[in-house]
Amino acid sequence: MANICRLCPRDCGVNREVERGSCNAGEKVTLYRAALHFWEEPCLSGRNGSGAVFFSGCPLQCVYCQNRIISSGEKGIEVTRKRLVEIFFELKAEKAENINLVTAGHFLPEVIWTVREAKREGLGLPFVWNSSGYEKREAIKALEGLIDWYLPDFKYFTSETAAMYSAAPDYSEIAMDSIEEMVRQRGDGVHVIVRHLLLPGHVKEACAIVRYLYETYGDSIVLSLMNQYTPMPGINKAYPSLARRVTKREYGKLIDFALSIGVTNAFIQEGDTAKSSFIPDFNGKGVYTNREGESLNESDTYGNLG
Repeated sequence: MANICRLCPRDCGVNREVERGSCNAGEKVTLYRAALHFWEEPCLSGRNGSGAVFFSGCPLQCVYCQNRIISSGEKGIEVTRKRLVEIFFELKAEKAENINLVTAGHFLPEVIWTVREAKREGLGLPFVWNSSGYEKREAIKALEGLIDWYLPDFKYFTSETAAMYSAAPDYSEIAMDSIEEMVRQRGDGVHVIVRHLLLPGHVKEACAIVRYLYETYGDSIVLSLMNQYTPMPGINKAYPSLARRVTKREYGKLIDFALSIGVTNAFIQEGDTAKSSFIPDFNGKGVYTNREGESLNESDTYGNLG
């Protein structure tokens, strides 16, 4: 029987040995950047930067994705499991605060193997699971004991918005389920930060997400409320409502709402974060053995709420 893929909620059933799945990925692990990243929440970037490993492909395929060049599977470099472990240790040698696995769920079995192997070899760094939130509960359960920081998105509250922008009307229920499993694993050094990227014209939906998360989990999780939405080239043609940045007024309404219901355990973004300079340069840096490439400057983009 063909080795069909059922890793993500799409359940596409594709044999990724011979064709790409709905995630736009084949069988082999594919990356297109592994480097220090200074633009995560302060507790993750720290002083030295998060060791961000960007995987190619993504099951969600949001129409506004700022990482489209890799999420679409257009760019990527195949690596062996052994090479991926080496990359973790190379990031450690660069003084990375942690290993940040960015959109890795469609390579779950390989990633589980490499994390276990890196721990066995004495890596000694925390692992971050940086995801869209669109993941099966059983996939998150399989990571138990391996991940120290869960960093999921909660993108949409209504099925209409999720269908329009990600062709995933079931997004909200899937995200709720996967985040519930992440929170179940809290304790013994496991932390959960849930992100929401405010989209232009969607303050009401953002407030619904904040209300749900706070009423469900209170201060047991950290919220990260983001204003850095950046319109990508061509978005105005098919989605004119997404062709602008979020206004200060819109973001202010979201923050005011969060404060009004009692949220204090959260990060907010300050200043002009919605610019292309916050989009990583996807050029294969750190994936090859030769780790030459551009250097990133530390940027203080987050502040505390409350």
